Amino acid sequence: MFKILGTGHFLPERVVSNDELSEIVETSDEWISKRTGIRRRHIATTETTSSMGTEAAKNALEMAGVKPEELDLIIGTTGTGDNVTPGVACAVQKNIGADCPAFDISSGCSGFMVAMDIAAKYMKSGAAKKVLIVSSETMSRYTDWTDRSTCVLFGDGAGAVVLGEGDNLLSIKINTHGNTEFVGIHGAKGNCPYAEPSETNDSFTFMNGPETYKYAIGAMSGDIIEAAELAGVDVRDIDHIIPHQANLRIIMATQSKLDIPMEKFCVEIEDMGNTSSSTEPIVLDIENRRGRFKEGDLVAFTAFGAGLTDGGAIYRW
Repeated sequence: MFKILGTGHFLPERVVSNDELSEIVETSDEWISKRTGIRRRHIATTETTSSMGTEAAKNALEMAGVKPEELDLIIGTTGTGDNVTPGVACAVQKNIGADCPAFDISSGCSGFMVAMDIAAKYMKSGAAKKVLIVSSETMSRYTDWTDRSTCVLFGDGAGAVVLGEGDNLLSIKINTHGNTEFVGIHGAKGNCPYAEPSETNDSFTFMNGPETYKYAIGAMSGDIIEAAELAGVDVRDIDHIIPHQANLRIIMATQSKLDIPMEKFCVEIEDMGNTSSSTEPIVLDIENRRGRFKEGDLVAFTAFGAGLTDGGAIYRW
């Protein structure tokens, strides 16, 4: 269905450590790292969702050796765009000088998985031959920095991939289990004089931690198993797993359920926290540039997010 031609990412220069966070909320490095595995995160200061996505896209295009005018489609994923509309994909299209359809999807932290599924179908139908996926998130703008249960979790950043024709994607499966209560971002209240008073007075991220935790473990482990079955491979033969990274405990619990060595999991949560839909492409690019993936390796992707959404995929490098 497609082949990954290039990867790229961008992280803001400003890094905020757990110790620095403890100066504004009642917390500590020990409390945060023990419960989440996070020690620091990148926070946008002058960067925007679109500018970070643009830099990640440029890096991916450079690696792929693909010119912007060769692109047939740009898919953006974000829940934290600079505007409600137009989307980040439209801004990236303008910034890089591409001339193709561009649109955003909003599927929470599973956005990159959903974008891969859409790209695969576009390419399978022949409607596109080269596709750019840009996942960019500025979670810091939608975080309540007085709430220690959520502000310690998130970071900002962008990741991108350039896809070309090929048969390296062996399987992909995405799911939705309609639920708007466990995790998400409140919409703007507005000031319409005719609207009834809203129970929500903010546009912050909200999360039911225990329920999200239980859902995430079952979703990620189950999706990898299902994706492996669809691809006709044994889970034990997977060489690398790129999971969404919301909490190290979730990754470790997933590893335990699958009984796969922890060394196979690509984990960067300590240095970047949860960057929502951009997590997987950021981690993919970091590990790719380190030379971790070898030709023929089986790489699994899995994610979960607001919606509730989740998905899994198997890709042969």
